Amino acid sequence: MYVTSFLMLIYVFVLAIFVGFELITKVPPTLHTPLMSGSNAISGITIVGALLSAGAEEFTISTILGLLAVIFAMINVVGGYLVTDRMLKMFKKKVR
Repeated sequence: MYVTSFLMLIYVFVLAIFVGFELITKVPPTLHTPLMSGSNAISGITIVGALLSAGAEEFTISTILGLLAVIFAMINVVGGYLVTDRMLKMFKKKVR
C-alpha cells in the first residue's frame, strides 16, 4: 500500500513539473507580472495541500516533502505579492 501511494505521489510530482514547465515557457514576458498575481491563489492551494502532508501523524518522507512544499510555496506567495505590489506602485500618481 505504501509503495503504491509513494509511486502515485512521484508520478503526480513529475507530471506537475512537466506541465508547469510547459505553461511557464508559453507565457510572454509582458504578461508574466499580471499572471503572477493570479498564481498566488494557486500557491495558496498548494500551501493547504502541503500543510496536510506536513502535518501527518507519522514522520515519513512525505512529511519532509510537505515541509519543503510549505517553505517553497510561501516563498512563492510572498515574492508574488511583493512583485505585484511593486508593479501596482508604478501606476500610482506621485503626490507632491
